[in-house]
Amino acid sequence: MIQSMTGFGKHVVQLASKKITVELKSLNSKNLDLNARMPSAYREKELELRKIIAKSLLRGKVDFGLYVEFTGNETSAQVNEEAVRQYMKQFSSIADGDDLRLLEMALRMPDALKTEREDIDEEEYASIQLALKKALDEIHDFRSAEGQVLEKDFFERAENLEHLLAAVIKMDPERQGTIRERLEKAVGDIKAEVDANRFEQELIYYLEKYDITEEKVRLANHLDYFLKTLKSDDSNGKKLGFITQEIGREINTIGSKANFAPMQQLVVQMKDELEKIKEQMLNVL
Repeated sequence: MIQSMTGFGKHVVQLASKKITVELKSLNSKNLDLNARMPSAYREKELELRKIIAKSLLRGKVDFGLYVEFTGNETSAQVNEEAVRQYMKQFSSIADGDDLRLLEMALRMPDALKTEREDIDEEEYASIQLALKKALDEIHDFRSAEGQVLEKDFFERAENLEHLLAAVIKMDPERQGTIRERLEKAVGDIKAEVDANRFEQELIYYLEKYDITEEKVRLANHLDYFLKTLKSDDSNGKKLGFITQEIGREINTIGSKANFAPMQQLVVQMKDELEKIKEQMLNVL
């Protein structure tokens, strides 16, 4: 079953004094492009969290967010009393002012607050890992649901291509007869003696140039392979993309060799169906 690269997952864990939220958003991309946002105190775990995400999501433009909200009485920021006093002393030497006003000014200055960096304890990190796992489960469910929609559309369009190919095969004898008549008429209009054997050889040569037997067989095989790959257990957008390229090559060749307006109209319809497949294929994992 195929999966989309579009997805969203979110999980919240409530600790004694913190609420930890993990969010994952993904869009289509040729490779894995992972952007992480988290508080600086948690950066020591970023590489390990990145590896967990990369192993699970494989491809896509992924935004990972780790948000921490303090809900208890704890605070990681404290007033840097010594720095504040020094600022107030410097301000008072420049201009007169009461202590409250000087304090307000001093608290706006750099280093007025100091943050005590605390190591992440094992219990908290285990909670973060759990939240990430739940968010990854959610985004996989989202990707699978989107993949089912894409899969249904691919099956319908591939079947449309098969029907159009059947119409091309059915029409081919008429096309060859029309091309033969056209060439015979062109020679007849010349009003000159023509060697019958030589003419027949040249006619066979030109008909072989317009022959699409191999293209019809290859196109049928590519469509069959495309449908079998869609039904496989793993999601492989790159492989499906390569198959659609081969399908497009055969359709283009049939169009260039057709030399018959009704068949070229069928080719245009085939190109339209394939183009819609290619557009959606960009989003397949």
